[in-house]
Amino acid sequence: MSAFAYVLFFVPLLTGEHKKNSFVRYHANQGTVLFIVTLAWGIAYWILSAILIALFFNPATWYTGAGWGAFGVITMILGLLWLVPAILCVIGIVHAVKGDRKPLPVIGKFTIIK
Repeated sequence: MSAFAYVLFFVPLLTGEHKKNSFVRYHANQGTVLFIVTLAWGIAYWILSAILIALFFNPATWYTGAGWGAFGVITMILGLLWLVPAILCVIGIVHAVKGDRKPLPVIGKFTIIK
């Protein structure tokens, strides 16, 4: 159930396992924090993409193709940042399967589920 908390964070919460076992509660908290951070990154990504489109593709430069290179590089970097939550998810699952209570890098110090 602890490893499941990183894939579907709400399953241990719905089943009540987080109340019965402190180990499950710890990993459910880590999974919930990871979900919130991923959701926040998704919103930020959407906003940044809209801003980039507005900056690089205005009617004055659309026909010249100006901005395609910079736009492509920036969106590629923003897209690669989606790997960070995936890597954190894998790290959390590995810790849960090993039976460790190690916090996730950077975001592991936050507590939502007490």
